Amino acid sequence: MLVRKGNEGLIHSNPQLKKVWIWDKKEGKYSSLFKLGKAIRNENFDLVVNPHRFASSGLITLMSGAKTKVGFKKNPLSFTYIKSFDHQFDGQHEIERNHQLIAEIVGSKSPEKPKIYPTEEDREAIAKFVKESFVCMAPTSVWFTKQWPAERWIELTNKVDPSQAIYLLGAPADAAICESIKVKSSHQKITVLAGKLSLMQSAALMQKAKMNYVNDSGPMHLASATNAPVSAIFCSTVPSFGFGPLSDQSRILELSEKLDCRPCGIHGHKVCPEGHFKCGNLLTAEQVYHTES
Repeated sequence: MLVRKGNEGLIHSNPQLKKVWIWDKKEGKYSSLFKLGKAIRNENFDLVVNPHRFASSGLITLMSGAKTKVGFKKNPLSFTYIKSFDHQFDGQHEIERNHQLIAEIVGSKSPEKPKIYPTEEDREAIAKFVKESFVCMAPTSVWFTKQWPAERWIELTNKVDPSQAIYLLGAPADAAICESIKVKSSHQKITVLAGKLSLMQSAALMQKAKMNYVNDSGPMHLASATNAPVSAIFCSTVPSFGFGPLSDQSRILELSEKLDCRPCGIHGHKVCPEGHFKCGNLLTAEQVYHTES
């Protein structure tokens, strides 16, 4: 499997992988890409499956020299594939779209759910946090319009049973927002773990939580890949794009009121294009809180 630098932690413990290839763009986007392509070509692969839709991966696929190349038509180099498939935002989940690429190979029409494999070391790292009942919250997102407002997260923490611990998750850059939520909340058992756990350690923790409250962002997919209970909040984006939660116990929270401006994009925006951010502001903590958590 080939991943971009920074994502290898999610798959290094996958027992089904023989090798993980890492593309480090910081070494020079194109020089590192051509170096990687040459190394992959030396492996003489029979098959390369490319679910990525952009030129960089199309170039690596081409350079691989594989006998069979499969991917999506949206890739600029899809004309070099043996087979290419449509990728449409038509209500299908992304795992269904990706499964098109391998359906004939594996002989199955139904996609498997994503899965990651936290190690014993990961579980040991979070052992001290799972000794009591707790919920996890991941209040941030790379995109502003995918992120439920901090004020709402504060209100949500105040609804959680005082005897129940709350762990705030995220990357190092998210720690300041998480600390602010903790300071402004009246809940007395909040611990900020943003930047203190790896992705796999966070996933292992989420798997043990009574509930995980997340945005339409990375932590939602960690929940799906560990079958952790999740309440997924959608602001400017919509589940019909195909990136909703897949856990057996999952809830989707979004504004019931129809807004002409929603959705405003597939990935979200740095600021609300309309200036009001109603899709986030009007969704209340009462609507989001899961009373059985």
